[in-house]
Amino acid sequence: MKVIVFGATGLMGKELVKQALFNGHTVKAYGRNVFTEDLPKDDNLELVQGALFDEGQVSNALKGCDAVLSAIGGDGGGADKTRSLGMKNIVLQMNKAGVKRIIGIGGMGILEDEAGKLLMEEADFPPAYYAVSQEHLKAFQFLKDSDLDWTFVCPPVIVAAEPTGVFTTNADHVPADNKQRIHAGDLALFMLKEIDQREYVQHRVGISN
Repeated sequence: MKVIVFGATGLMGKELVKQALFNGHTVKAYGRNVFTEDLPKDDNLELVQGALFDEGQVSNALKGCDAVLSAIGGDGGGADKTRSLGMKNIVLQMNKAGVKRIIGIGGMGILEDEAGKLLMEEADFPPAYYAVSQEHLKAFQFLKDSDLDWTFVCPPVIVAAEPTGVFTTNADHVPADNKQRIHAGDLALFMLKEIDQREYVQHRVGISN
């Protein structure tokens, strides 16, 4: 399978590239700094330098791809619209290119509690995470309103650690055994498996080690 990783130079992007190659996929790594970052040297890896908001560059990068893995990020301030507007452009260009499958990364704040209320709307939600949760919510809405086969993983704190293969998931809610953290390796492991398993198509996913 040929997959493209958006946000390929961040913590999760690099982990997704590494594991996708290990699993035998052909990979496109997309980002502004792909030629200056420490990405693997592999015949099955193509580095694509481009801007997330450029319609033509994203459209060209999607050609020939079977699935999209989005690890796009940004700062935590309310002024940074990378997560939402970046997802908006990816969705738009996927529709034009006829690519249907996407798995992206959001945040735990847009999962639901038992009453169906977003965690970010609860009184005890940390104010420091509200702005970035708003961005995640907008990105989620672009996916939800599309005709794509989307899955939006909403992790807690992502720890820079190798995969263990031991984690729990839940559709649209935090897992019952939520330890408030997930290894980057396990998050990537889940995302790559979900491409084919399709257990959570058109769902948000809570995940925890």
